[in-house]
Amino acid sequence: MLTVESEPQVAKVLIHNLCRHGFQAESVPTGAQALQKYRNVDLLLVDLDLPDLDGVELCRSIRAVCDIPIIVVTARDSELDRVLSLRAGSDDYVTKPYSLAELIARIEAVMRRALRQPVSIEENIAVGPLGIDPRARQISLEGRPVEVTRKEFDLLYLLASRPGSVVTRKQIMAQVWRDSRSEPGRTIDTHVSSLRSKLGSSSWIITARGVGFRIGYA
Repeated sequence: MLTVESEPQVAKVLIHNLCRHGFQAESVPTGAQALQKYRNVDLLLVDLDLPDLDGVELCRSIRAVCDIPIIVVTARDSELDRVLSLRAGSDDYVTKPYSLAELIARIEAVMRRALRQPVSIEENIAVGPLGIDPRARQISLEGRPVEVTRKEFDLLYLLASRPGSVVTRKQIMAQVWRDSRSEPGRTIDTHVSSLRSKLGSSSWIITARGVGFRIGYA
């Protein structure tokens, strides 16, 4: 999760509380930094008052290329700001000061809605000792659960659903990030590296240099 918050103390407290509730979270103070990092996270918390660009414009820019969940968290409480934020693509709107319990509940609700729209998920897949259950969105290796993020799950499922085939970087961006226009950059490599680490072997995901990736077998 990425919070886009220009006030350092506010960001510090928010990150602490999110981590205390089991979320992996980091914070950036500007919209420009958010545009560099948003593809590597599962959800964005965006303040509207940023030093370099308005949060509404940030939401609009991100939503134009992908459907990552976005919650606006701001001191602005006018109807106009709510309407503009929702029209720009935010999934929810929380006004400061807020109850932490309410914010957590809204995060969980938005994530549940996002998880109902997985990447072409239909049936369980087994690749040797690796099992993928799309309905429960769980991965197991030799019967032991493997904790992964939403994007990591979608990426692994996509590769495993096409055994023996190379999935191109463009296809991955289009189907996992629902972003067919942007260059993949390091986004995919970061997630592949994380999955290899969590699965305990680089052999599970094979690189087709200059093309993409395919599922392997460790």
